[in-house]
Amino acid sequence: MRATVFLVFLLYISGAGAQEPDPKQIFQEAARAQQGGDFALAVSKYQEVIRLDPNVVAAHANLGVVLVSLGRYDEAITEYHIALAEAPGNSELVLNLGLARFKKGDFAGAAAQFASLHKENPGDLRVATLLGNCQVQLGLAGQAAALLEPLEKDSPDNLDLEWALGNALIRTGQSLEGLKRIQKVADQGHSAEAYQLAADLCLGLTLFDQAKEDALAVIRLNPNLAKAYVVLAMIDDFAGNEKDAQNNYRKALQIDPKDIQARLQLANAFLIDRKLNEARQEIDRALAIEPNSLAARYELARLERTEGNLAAALKDLEAIERQDPQWLPPHVELSALYYRLQRPSDGDREKEIVNRLRTEEQDRRGQNRVISPRIPLP
Repeated sequence: MRATVFLVFLLYISGAGAQEPDPKQIFQEAARAQQGGDFALAVSKYQEVIRLDPNVVAAHANLGVVLVSLGRYDEAITEYHIALAEAPGNSELVLNLGLARFKKGDFAGAAAQFASLHKENPGDLRVATLLGNCQVQLGLAGQAAALLEPLEKDSPDNLDLEWALGNALIRTGQSLEGLKRIQKVADQGHSAEAYQLAADLCLGLTLFDQAKEDALAVIRLNPNLAKAYVVLAMIDDFAGNEKDAQNNYRKALQIDPKDIQARLQLANAFLIDRKLNEARQEIDRALAIEPNSLAARYELARLERTEGNLAAALKDLEAIERQDPQWLPPHVELSALYYRLQRPSDGDREKEIVNRLRTEEQDRRGQNRVISPRIPLP
């Protein structure tokens, strides 16, 4: 997603060549600094050109590129707008503006730029892929899939397209089809990010051997990614290898102490082993990291129930249910707790909700055999 660099002075439209100091020479110095990676000097030089003549389109454009490289997205967006005011409709400027918005996380703004370019040139695969990525981020995965799937036939080995389409298919519930694309990106592109997503998907689809293979590939490429160890630990959990699971959760937490999932999975392992003090420590640490985590509060309620503090467990579970009424596990816990507290009508009500939510979940999954981790994260 590199932005186009205006390395020549072709768009210098003000005719300031006779002015001293010479803006053209300063522009060339800025371009050399930019090419050499000295972005601070490049910014200074481009700004000097602009002070001498604000109408140098190439200076604004290149300054925008450098500012994006420095993570100064708002400033870059301003420069691109100034350049576009002088060179309206310039496709490279529109593309760079879209990229700056995308990197900033303004996916709606980026999509608007890419959509205008796609309308002008529907055959531009890069623009279509960028637009599809934005649509996925905006929750429009169905639109992204409809946009990208017809392009795949002629470009089956374009990994950027495969990544965008794979994510779109996953978001539309087509996990197996999405996995095929993500696995291709991982294997052909040797991408740790793609291997991690493939590992997560395989884990959810109970493809444990492939999930383990992908997680190990992540570790080979980048041993400092905590989530790969979480996947290995969860596979150990399902296999009953509790000691290995706990060791892998600890490895994940050594890399990323703020990994909520790893911490809560470890808390759950302690809870199963009746190591209640250790479980509480991990839950408290998770809540210190993310005080509003429903998953952490859910695990706290399970601990309270195990300790016999039923009133506290009930209060926490009812609060979680109110915040996320479609999340299944709290209803399961509440149903059992109501019966234990001799409140059969409430228990029956929760049981009906559990049955309804399970049916809806099965309908959504269709042919995919998707499972949930022991610690269900909403």
